[in-house]
Amino acid sequence: MEIAEFGLERWFAEHEHEADVMLAESGIRSLDADRFDTDPGELGYVIPTNGDPEFRAEIAERYGRDADEVLFTCGAQEANFLTFLSLLDEGGHAVVVTPTYQALTAVPDAVGEVTEVPLSPPDWELDVDAVADAVRPETDVVVVNNPNNPTGRYHPEETVRTLYDLAEDADAYLLCDEVYRLLAEDPLPPVASMGPRGISTASATKAHGLAGLRFGWAVLPEELVETAWNWKDYTTISPSIFGQHVARQALGEQEDGILGENREHARHNHDRVRAFLDEHGLDWNDPVGVNGFVTVPDGFADAREFCTAVVEEESVVLAPGDLFGHPDRFRIGFGLPADELAEGLERVGRVVERRA
Repeated sequence: MEIAEFGLERWFAEHEHEADVMLAESGIRSLDADRFDTDPGELGYVIPTNGDPEFRAEIAERYGRDADEVLFTCGAQEANFLTFLSLLDEGGHAVVVTPTYQALTAVPDAVGEVTEVPLSPPDWELDVDAVADAVRPETDVVVVNNPNNPTGRYHPEETVRTLYDLAEDADAYLLCDEVYRLLAEDPLPPVASMGPRGISTASATKAHGLAGLRFGWAVLPEELVETAWNWKDYTTISPSIFGQHVARQALGEQEDGILGENREHARHNHDRVRAFLDEHGLDWNDPVGVNGFVTVPDGFADAREFCTAVVEEESVVLAPGDLFGHPDRFRIGFGLPADELAEGLERVGRVVERRA
């Protein structure tokens, strides 16, 4: 199996360690550990290694599924990886809505074959007819990220249910990466709640601000859980016992408070970025979540040139849009602390004004 270089991660590895401001991070600002009980007891494996049964039952209830249809993972990245390995083999086929997080195209492409269905700028609307045209008799899975990374587009429930019906009619699955879903003011029902052909992946990273836990999950039919769990025996074996311990608190009695704080933080930062874009004549499709896909300022050939100038001249990291297949845009992440956002935007503004 050959897999493409992860362009976004390599860009971050090159620049984020030395930069002053990380303005391309895709999650909400991280919470402090001192708001949780951080003593899980003995630091052994989680037993059983698919996750604590009672906690899996609690997660399953959110989706109207059973505990045995939930697999705990090390972040949504592993959840997606194991799901693709369970669904696809050589000759398998995936239809993937793009632009999206690279792992959602690169992993299925490494295992089987991918047909991409692009969203249409500037509003990034999803054409369900184009998805239907891309589905083949051998299609195993249709893949969508909702809310979308990098554009922040939140596809409406009617559209997602139509995708589910398309997948079901083709004896395929609809896989939805829903890591940003709970940052929406009125979250849509998760795809796994729509029926047995729906698969949801998520984590405590993006909406809850707990990236360091490396705690995620996949909700999928029991027979696919068994296959994914078998693959997991060769990756991380079990989820982190520390991550599971803290995640149970964050997804339990503390969740309403955490999500309320994080949504308010996202709203405040969103408005600050929107004002910045208006000030400098830039545009985006008004996003849900904490990512925006912004037009490149005048005076730059493309996003790569702009983002390179920003990091070299002002020590601020943005993500060039060619990493998502759109060199005329860049991704900005605005979930970071408000003071860091203000500093980063001021520095980016200086680069824009120097070329104006």
